[in-house]
Amino acid sequence: MQLAGRNAIVTGGARGIGASVVRAYVAEGARVVSLDVLDEQGKALVDELEASHPGKALFLHCDIAEKAQVDGAFREAVGWLGGLDVLANVAAVERTAPAESIGQPDWDLIFDVNVRGTLHTNQAAFPYLKDRGGRIINFGSAAGLGGMPGAAHYAASKGAVLAWTRTLAQEWARYGITVNALAPMIWTPMYDAHRAKMSVEELAAHDQMLSRIIPLGGKLGDAERDLAPVMVFLAGEGSRFITGQTLCVDGGTVPVR
Repeated sequence: MQLAGRNAIVTGGARGIGASVVRAYVAEGARVVSLDVLDEQGKALVDELEASHPGKALFLHCDIAEKAQVDGAFREAVGWLGGLDVLANVAAVERTAPAESIGQPDWDLIFDVNVRGTLHTNQAAFPYLKDRGGRIINFGSAAGLGGMPGAAHYAASKGAVLAWTRTLAQEWARYGITVNALAPMIWTPMYDAHRAKMSVEELAAHDQMLSRIIPLGGKLGDAERDLAPVMVFLAGEGSRFITGQTLCVDGGTVPVR
């Protein structure tokens, strides 16, 4: 029970990576509030967990792009939890388009959720962590490190998250708050949607490319098996001297040249 006695908020907790993190944190003894805009899926997950871990999880609706919603959700969440030790900010959106064709609505959506949402959630967590220390885990992407042709706006947003994380780690270290980021190569519902847009030929080429660049297994990792344990570690006591880092959970991905 690596997280026994810890209180956590997980954004994007209704499905995919976020749901895996909620499950893993509860299984390791934490009390967790899941925030998402996917109410039906978020509530279903909490109902599932209630059967085996009663009183350990709560779902609240929250659009992290909206500061008022974030501040209100954090007040309610921390009131229910009785304190805050961990923020896992997983929520994100992705859109694809050639750089020359990116429209302002998609650019704004991606930056509102991925960048402004990171600002809102991290700032909302700060007053509750300032006097006791704690963990903030943001989500970058391999796209934010090496670029992502066909999704320059997504890559730019994740690059901003990584730069914010590095800077915040320096500013808030004096409060005992660690701030790290993940750059995962993990199979998610968002990735399923990305694959669904490809033709048969594009999909075959894409899978062949993954088989070349991901040494461990040749495909994206599994959220519960490959990423959730890393999130547990970063939320626990063992990571207390790690901050400002981007951890690449990517099977040893080799950059495409």
